[in-house]
Amino acid sequence: MTNEIRFRFIHLSRCRGVTRRSIQRIIKLDRSLLQLYQMTPSQISHTFSLPLKNATTLYQDLHNQARLKQLQLEMKNHHIITILDKRFPSMLKAIHDPPLVLYGKGNVDLLNDAPSLSVIGSRDPSREAKRKTAFIIEPLLHKNWLIVSGLARGVDQYAHEKTLILNGKTIAVLGGGFEHLYPKENQSLYQEIVHKGLVLSEYTPTTPPAKHHFPERNRIISGLSFGTLVIEAKKRSGTMITVDQALEQGREVFAVPGSIFTEQTEGCHQLIRDGAQMVTNAKDILEEWQVHAMGGKGLLTSTHVYEKSN
Repeated sequence: MTNEIRFRFIHLSRCRGVTRRSIQRIIKLDRSLLQLYQMTPSQISHTFSLPLKNATTLYQDLHNQARLKQLQLEMKNHHIITILDKRFPSMLKAIHDPPLVLYGKGNVDLLNDAPSLSVIGSRDPSREAKRKTAFIIEPLLHKNWLIVSGLARGVDQYAHEKTLILNGKTIAVLGGGFEHLYPKENQSLYQEIVHKGLVLSEYTPTTPPAKHHFPERNRIISGLSFGTLVIEAKKRSGTMITVDQALEQGREVFAVPGSIFTEQTEGCHQLIRDGAQMVTNAKDILEEWQVHAMGGKGLLTSTHVYEKSN
């Protein structure tokens, strides 16, 4: 893949009028993405089965010089990894709806690091949540595991902080662009992860966070790891959405039990009843990883169309 094709692909991913699915259709029909830039709106609509309104919006963005200049600037200041690139994480490429482009700040070599574990939980944790998080992940960190989470307040924050204290490896996946960090109180933690780990987002640096971004980014958190550890969760929460996505991706789900009197553990108890593996110490996770590592269970490889473009 040439740099020109890669640039056009990144540019296309930032345009309005297209979805990830329609971009897949475009790249199948126009591998170089050169024809796309030479088409009229009606030709784009007819060739790629887009509504004319969408095709017109796409045409306008493709030829918007301000957008091109903004992309050129951001490529100088950020890591941009596309699904066309060899360093795009293979486990993430294998999920049903992988991101097409990832923006990164920090150590992008962590993208293909293993073993990795997603650690998630309540934004309104119980008093025990911090201790539970540290107790489970500390032995894993001593064995050089990578911890993935979402930089949210609560359990996500605890997981990142404990990893950094022990000089471990961590990836934070955001629900918006780097210039609009949410929550703002985690600004110093964000900066530390940029310096010592990796911050990722599929949204452009100038994209503000939106409510629907967070369930969407959760598929990346689970997709980067062999398994997802739920420290705490209410029955109805964003944490449970991440669990659903992990199960859809064929990944392991681990749940930590807690007090029957605590609302934040109800989701974990439900998961255990539904078949998630109950975890009371790191050994439970390490044993499951050994099964995966020895038998290849869950270590997915991609047959995605983009692989043929590399």
